[in-house]
Amino acid sequence: FLYDRVERSLQSLCKVNSIQINSNQSKANQSSTSKIMANFGQLVLVLGDLHIPDRASKIPAPFQKMLVPNKMQHVICTGNISSQDYAELKALSPNVHVVAGDYDVGGDSNGDMLFPESRVVQVGNFSLGVIHGHQILPWQSKEALERTRRKLNVDILVTGHSHQNEVSVQEEDSYYHINPGSITGAPSAAAAASAFNKEEAAAASSVIVPSFILLAVQEAKVVCYVYELVDGQVQVSKTEFTKKNNEHDDPEKKAALVANAALMASLLS
Repeated sequence: FLYDRVERSLQSLCKVNSIQINSNQSKANQSSTSKIMANFGQLVLVLGDLHIPDRASKIPAPFQKMLVPNKMQHVICTGNISSQDYAELKALSPNVHVVAGDYDVGGDSNGDMLFPESRVVQVGNFSLGVIHGHQILPWQSKEALERTRRKLNVDILVTGHSHQNEVSVQEEDSYYHINPGSITGAPSAAAAASAFNKEEAAAASSVIVPSFILLAVQEAKVVCYVYELVDGQVQVSKTEFTKKNNEHDDPEKKAALVANAALMASLLS
């Protein structure tokens, strides 16, 4: 299960050796583990580019069995999903945030699939800007990504479209860019367009590694887990991003600090 796998990831990657996790864990131990896990903050599942049934038949079984309802506080999707996919996402968490992909056009008959082009999601102290990514030009330009991030005025920029996961920390500007890739391993638009038959389409799909991201949002830090399905095995990698304290860059906060310093100086004189 995803929650169990997060626990195992945190145990191995963060060395939380006091958490004992196995399939026969007692309810008392599970309760204790849940309390410890609460200290890791809010969990945010980030995924996208499913393209079911056009380019992929389903979410791979090793991933599917990890998607357990009510374990994540938020689900963020970068688009290109079907109405059935959307219903399944809504069953995972009460907070589902989806943006329109380049193939999400017109919505469904109920109007439930009319997603915005971009949106901003607040999770704890972090603001996450979500956009599919096909709108960002020049394509894969760091400068274009930074302009988009500034336009949305967020700490973390989430994009999709490339079908390849990416995590980068921009230290100079103190922001995080993440791309969950394609959770189904669907081929990108360019690969799909160049395929002349099912065999070529399958070959193009094999190049894409199915992946998604799980964020653990804590105070001023985000721990990012990237899950990849490689040769039928789930592999996990971890990075961290710490939000800088920019109160000295905020004119109002800076003025308040100056005023407080002046007041302290007058009291001490």
